[in-house]
Amino acid sequence: MKKMIMAVISRDQASHVLETLVTSGYPVTFVESRGGVWRQAQYALYICVDDDAVDDVLRIIRENCRARVEVETDNAGEKASSSESIQVMADLGGAVVFIWDVERMETY
Repeated sequence: MKKMIMAVISRDQASHVLETLVTSGYPVTFVESRGGVWRQAQYALYICVDDDAVDDVLRIIRENCRARVEVETDNAGEKASSSESIQVMADLGGAVVFIWDVERMETY
């Protein structure tokens, strides 16, 4: 059976993942998008592989993506004191991966 792997990866890390997947023989389609707390640029990678290749694809993604936490301080207004500032934390980078079964695939 085939599996579809969709990996959402930050743009700055996606090019290396794409290159590594392609040189390893995996066909990849990607779409550029924006999302997350700070609307960071991302790629959604679509990789359709046999069941036995899933672990290798995940290894490539895991080895080439690293998440980091970024903290930004948002003041409640111009006259806000330091006690009124709010810290916003978000995970940046890394990958979010979805895997599902492909019941049928056709190529024309």
